[in-house]
Amino acid sequence: MNPLYTYIKQKLIAASYAETEASALARWILEEEFGFSTLELYAGKDTDFPMEKRNRLNDILVRLARFEPIQYIIGKTEFCGLTLKVSSDVLIPRPETAELVDWIVSDCPQSGLRVLDIGTGSGCIAITLAERMVEAEVSAWDISERALAVARENALHNNVRIAFSCMDVFNEPTGTSVFDIIVSNPPYITESERAEMERNVLDYEPETALFVPDTDPLRFYRRIAHIGNQMLKPGGKLFFEINRAYGSETAAMLKYGGYSQVEVRSDSYGNARMIKAIKR
Repeated sequence: MNPLYTYIKQKLIAASYAETEASALARWILEEEFGFSTLELYAGKDTDFPMEKRNRLNDILVRLARFEPIQYIIGKTEFCGLTLKVSSDVLIPRPETAELVDWIVSDCPQSGLRVLDIGTGSGCIAITLAERMVEAEVSAWDISERALAVARENALHNNVRIAFSCMDVFNEPTGTSVFDIIVSNPPYITESERAEMERNVLDYEPETALFVPDTDPLRFYRRIAHIGNQMLKPGGKLFFEINRAYGSETAAMLKYGGYSQVEVRSDSYGNARMIKAIKR
């Protein structure tokens, strides 16, 4: 292996990273940040690495030692085959969110559908749906102007057109837009679940996009379901990413709230992680 790979891996192990994670990070840093080819990565000889790059590498290693996510350090991530900018203003897209997107695309093959993504963050859901769904007309809301700035940049980079709006879901929506699909990955982690979470999430990702009170874990789902009753067409579909601990409660809320054919689906790890409901 390249001596730089070995150096990075050893530094990360010394900073309490597991060996498998240290190996993956070392490979990602050299390939994504410094453009190493497979041949250069696995070569056993020194590579020309000027001082500017050595300073950048040392900065990366210092930040990783503080458990800052590599995606924020590098400033980008991959999602559903797309490259997206990320910063501490937005959540890092997760694999289970990609599974939700896959479900929507396979379940809604029609062309020209009108889609609304509520709480868009980096824009990962909206952008991927706009890229994959034929002639879809996609809108996206977020309460954070800083998050919307990231999402707009990602849409431009991936050559899709999305109507972004700064909206608080707890305000009454304006206008008369009617959608075929509303999707949301809202805050759903309860405060009592903080103790189970890793430092790289707690210390760096935006709290407002993560947490809800223990006393009202479904507050965003209930509110967005209400918006769906106003803004979905009859027979329109509502999709959520959900807290695996509240699948049955979320399903019951939707059935009581005017939706039918409610379906909870598990992710690839067997956790109840997404839900679909149809407006009656």
